[in-house]
Amino acid sequence: MAESMLRLQVPMRWGDMDAYGHVNNVNLIRLMEEARIAGFGVPGGTGAPGVEPQADIFSAVPPGIQILVVEHRVRYSRPLEYRNVPVNVDLWVAKIKPASFEICYEFRDPIEDYLCVKAATTLAYFDPSTSRVQRLSPEEREGLSAFVGASTFPK
Repeated sequence: MAESMLRLQVPMRWGDMDAYGHVNNVNLIRLMEEARIAGFGVPGGTGAPGVEPQADIFSAVPPGIQILVVEHRVRYSRPLEYRNVPVNVDLWVAKIKPASFEICYEFRDPIEDYLCVKAATTLAYFDPSTSRVQRLSPEEREGLSAFVGASTFPK
């Protein structure tokens, strides 16, 4: 994990639960997205003003550029049981490459703080007008570098 990781509390919904009382695997991907946006902000040109993120990185993306998911990886170590309190999510950046980067997550039980899920999302900036992935600018790399740590999935 990164020394400068973010610790977020992301609300779980009753509807996130499956028949076993666990957060459903599909809904975990939604919780990953909620953590990513709460931590790093709403991509520029989307949504309306609201609560400021912990680290405002995504709102600085140039107009017309999209942030697209390239890949998700998820590893469950214990069930994330539904509770009516927000789940603890540690969030950081890894694998900053010329045109992509990885957001890493650890989901922890909100009461006992044991590790339930490790996950990662690879993201890329995309220009729909050219249908091309964009290289990260030096400023974008610097903003992401403030939160760099070891990858959840090193290989």
